Amino acid sequence: MKIPIYQVDAFTSKVFKGNPAAVCPLDAWPESKILQDIATENNLSETAFFVGKQDHFEIRWFTPKVEVNLCGHATLASAHVIFHHLNYPKDEIAFLSKSGILKVMKNGKSLILDFPTSKIDLAIITKELTTALGKIPMSAYKAGQKLMALFEDEKTVAAISPDFEKLKNLDYMGVIVTAPGDKVDFVSRFFAPKVGINEDPVTGSAHTVLIPFWSERLGKEKLKALQISARTGELDCTYKGDRVWIGGQAVTYLVGEIEFE
Repeated sequence: MKIPIYQVDAFTSKVFKGNPAAVCPLDAWPESKILQDIATENNLSETAFFVGKQDHFEIRWFTPKVEVNLCGHATLASAHVIFHHLNYPKDEIAFLSKSGILKVMKNGKSLILDFPTSKIDLAIITKELTTALGKIPMSAYKAGQKLMALFEDEKTVAAISPDFEKLKNLDYMGVIVTAPGDKVDFVSRFFAPKVGINEDPVTGSAHTVLIPFWSERLGKEKLKALQISARTGELDCTYKGDRVWIGGQAVTYLVGEIEFE
């Protein structure tokens, strides 16, 4: 079997920045084990697979360990491949996923993800959380399988050095840490060791939580965000009520072919 593969750096205009994702276009879906084996072999935070249909694309995402229900940067990377390598003629792509219909629109050099907004509820700051992060947040919030911890400033978020083994024991798939930014509206980092990603470089799905939170907190519909991982990622954010728009650029790093029996 031969499968095309693209490696794309998402939420950046420069290679070696943003979040790398593998993207594999398929003619039809093989068994899930093959998809998981490919993602494990790629050993990136996400590998996206898509199959083209008459008026949309079906998409699935895999970490090195598990299939996930939503991934922003790998969706952005997939749209980049469809637009720039597969010469898709329209200005909007519709992806059918486990999280419903996700749209990606062209906007100059950027692509805009149209994702559902996550519901946010106040959470208890537990000893397990503060021990795992090594810092005590100002407040904490839960949104589905994610927990978000709010800190006072960017410097504090940048200095967090989590205990990843202890993070694995929390009842959440991933933990977002966030604070007001020095030069942007807000900054964040995202840790998900439970699904094989100690720290994700740039996380589109986390911004379905971050955008409504910061929009309401700052009283702004449009926001600039920076994910301050080692690779960093830049995001243009818009709060649309039950939807969020997450904008960013993408650049191709690698084009190749997977071959196996």
